[in-house]
Amino acid sequence: MEEKVLIFGKNTCPFTTAAREAYLKNGRIVEYIDVLSDADKLDTMLKYSDGKRKVPIVVDRGEVTIGFNGKA
Repeated sequence: MEEKVLIFGKNTCPFTTAAREAYLKNGRIVEYIDVLSDADKLDTMLKYSDGKRKVPIVVDRGEVTIGFNGKA
């Protein structure tokens, strides 16, 4: 079974939307976490990002990427 891509972000962020769409377009399973709707999820995101509050935070196969450059 393919591992999910975790994307932490905000619904109002165009880079979060672009990341979600790019990974889905490439056939990946995406779990999207809106950090504005759940403080616990924000805490989880901050652990992945070493405290950085920039979104999106993409966790793909154990690799953490902060931001999205338009490629998946």
